[in-house]
Amino acid sequence: MKNIMVTGGAGFIGSAFVRQMVKKHPEFNIIAFDKLTYAGNLENLTPVNDLPNFKFVQGDIADREAVRSTYEEHAIDTVVNFAAESHVDRSILSPDAFINSNTVGVHILLESAQKHGMERFLHVSTDEVYGDIEGDHFSLEDDPFQPNSPYSASKAGGDLMVRAYHVTYGMNTIVTRGSNTYGPYQYPEKLMPFFISEAIDDRPLPVYGNGMQVRDWLHVEDHAGGIYTALMKGEAGQAYNIAGENQQNNIDVIRLMLKHLNKPETLLKYVPDREGHDRRYAMNCDKLKALGWKRLYDHSDFDKAVADTVAWYKANESWWRKIKTGEYLEYYKRQYAARLAAAGATA
Repeated sequence: MKNIMVTGGAGFIGSAFVRQMVKKHPEFNIIAFDKLTYAGNLENLTPVNDLPNFKFVQGDIADREAVRSTYEEHAIDTVVNFAAESHVDRSILSPDAFINSNTVGVHILLESAQKHGMERFLHVSTDEVYGDIEGDHFSLEDDPFQPNSPYSASKAGGDLMVRAYHVTYGMNTIVTRGSNTYGPYQYPEKLMPFFISEAIDDRPLPVYGNGMQVRDWLHVEDHAGGIYTALMKGEAGQAYNIAGENQQNNIDVIRLMLKHLNKPETLLKYVPDREGHDRRYAMNCDKLKALGWKRLYDHSDFDKAVADTVAWYKANESWWRKIKTGEYLEYYKRQYAARLAAAGATA
């Protein structure tokens, strides 16, 4: 392992992984490959831009020639695939892009990787492939997939393609499935940065349904660290859950953010729920822990971690304000205007 291509390397979790790897392993060459769609941001890579073992290549994983030429030009021997369309709300509005990136794009990466004899291929997936988890069960890596949105279905398709290339062609593949991730540099359509940035401006905060959906919250540095552990120590052909072991109701997380922002709960507007909204995600991550993975942030640290996340977005308004224009505003209106109107508020 010497030349590692990190697809989606300018995105939220991908850039955290890149920043860790570039600094932790100066002997590795890290090539961040990103299409720079709306959620990719070169500013996420500013901390490592000038380091000699880092390079950036703009490209699309669904473009066979771009993938092939990057593999060959940089003598890539390892791929870590973060590249994905990742927002459930957008997948409901426009499923095509999700299938193209999350399933077709994964196949193109695998096809070329198999031809080039990659040492290892790690695919980053999500807890959402397991679907809505009832009772007190915690999803295990060999549980059946029950995806309930175009996003999770497209990710499940990518997971299965990775498995097929291991079984059929003997490729050295790993899959990781992470839980709900938060922290700095997250695109402001996701729950934490969305509510933080909207509340800073005293705008109405649309809460889906009763807000009692349960998510397992995982700090981005711990998610990146879990992927690193799986990459370095994981067994070929295996999947590993990366869980925060920190289940929270969405409404409680929102109220916690408001507390740290010193904003009133009168900003909350309960709106019609999202179509097919899963109620609970929860995973068992003992398999990854057995490889030596340990979190920096545990359940007891969540209040402080949220406070630190709020502080980061307050201190970096210039980062997210330039994002919340143009295309973002069009998406916001499509997703929330009618819902807020039904709740007696305006978008």
